[in-house]
Amino acid sequence: MRNNPITPTIDFERDGIQHGFLKLPYSHDASAWGSIMIPITVAKNGDGPTALLSGGNHGDEYEGPIALYDLATQIKAEEITGRVIIIPAMNFPAFLSARRTSPIDGRNMNRVFPGNPEGSVTEKIADYFQRTLLPMADYVVDIHSGGKTLDFVPFCAVHVLENEQQQADCIAAMRAFNAPYSIKLLEVDAVGMYDTAAEEMGKIFISTELGGGGSAWASTVAIAKKGIANILKYAGILAGPTKVSKTINLNMPDSRCYVSSENSGLLEICVELGQSVTKGQTLAKVHNIERTGTPPTEYQSSLDGILITRHFPGLIAMGDIIAVIAVEV
Repeated sequence: MRNNPITPTIDFERDGIQHGFLKLPYSHDASAWGSIMIPITVAKNGDGPTALLSGGNHGDEYEGPIALYDLATQIKAEEITGRVIIIPAMNFPAFLSARRTSPIDGRNMNRVFPGNPEGSVTEKIADYFQRTLLPMADYVVDIHSGGKTLDFVPFCAVHVLENEQQQADCIAAMRAFNAPYSIKLLEVDAVGMYDTAAEEMGKIFISTELGGGGSAWASTVAIAKKGIANILKYAGILAGPTKVSKTINLNMPDSRCYVSSENSGLLEICVELGQSVTKGQTLAKVHNIERTGTPPTEYQSSLDGILITRHFPGLIAMGDIIAVIAVEV
């Protein structure tokens, strides 16, 4: 396999603070010999663990970029032991366009791993993470939120893993992050995800979903900032105690947790995020917008639990996720 065309303008092995770019050549109509310049900060002080922190895996999710651009201005090499790699906007073309997917190739960064150094722009970025950045890391934190189409209760997440020690290490990191909710997340489809790539390498990996709607809130940004600081302290990279408050532990036992729409129309959510629900309770109604006088389609919960996710826009299409239920443990 050929080398990745991305070149860093920083030295990952040099002590101190470096602000630079991951430079990806990209020839296009407006610049024959242009490059995509993905911002990166590396802070290093001697030997110690490495934390790889990313946001903007999807370009319309903002808590991660806000927290990490801020961290890049605040972090001091003399206050850490080890290395912190900060990439606030992983899929930079998508981030610049406020889109979930890249405007260049239409690819979803979180569905193209392990990537391809000879592929599209998004695949090249994924390959650089897969073969260069992930192997350096001991702790991997990828900050997500709901983007324009979903809204979440603010949670930190791990996945169910076959390796029991790795699973325990990820759960401990999730607890250290200390979001208001902590969840063992069941993905709709984990193929091609950054999460899966990191986990298959044996990394301690955690992710988040912090709000949504295509914007950010003071409360969810604060959760991201506190959680990142907690992880750096938990890893021993940053000194001091973690800041801990109450978290609600959740699990997703099976596919009943996901409620999908089987018709298109006007969405009426009947339950607030974070509210407890019972099996058979109506979560939402979808109204027919093509004609008046027709009753809405009602969607019920298939289990007792808590509403953790909802479709955000007022209109919904057939096949969209309406709601997600998790079970408190």
